Amino acid sequence: MAFINFDYHPQFFTATILEWKHLLKPDTFKDIIINSLLFLKKEKSIVVYGFVIMPNHIHLIWQIQDGFKREAVQQRFMKFTGQQLKIELAKKYPEQLKNYQVNAKDRKYQLWERNSLSIDLWSQPVFEQKLNYIHNNPIQEKWQLVRYPEDYKYSSARYYYTGIDEFGLLTHYAE
Repeated sequence: MAFINFDYHPQFFTATILEWKHLLKPDTFKDIIINSLLFLKKEKSIVVYGFVIMPNHIHLIWQIQDGFKREAVQQRFMKFTGQQLKIELAKKYPEQLKNYQVNAKDRKYQLWERNSLSIDLWSQPVFEQKLNYIHNNPIQEKWQLVRYPEDYKYSSARYYYTGIDEFGLLTHYAE
């Protein structure tokens, strides 16, 4: 992968649920993240190289495409997923919705922390280090969600180990 020639570099993107709450533990909430990424892929605003959806945060390696502004794509993704998570929370776990009430002028509820992290990946070794970090998240001692990275459904690890892209979301970084 020749990073130097890209107008937009791949980015390591992290977003965290408010106060590190485990909102994303149910699969229905993880599916909201996947569906939003699939929408952005379909409209050709992003290419996704790697991801993991953990109980309280997400990591992505994605690349914003020509004709789209990074800040606008990120903002749309965060706003849409926040709204959809709130709707699903109100339907399935209404008693928990109050845990996300905030005293803000522009909103009644907040599901994502305000400052997501986005870092350009300028070289293949750094890209691969971040991809390995993402894939190893579910097996970390504090999580122990699965025994092997490729066993975690909501991660790109299975794709890189087996070639199976269950969600139809990913592009291999070597392509």
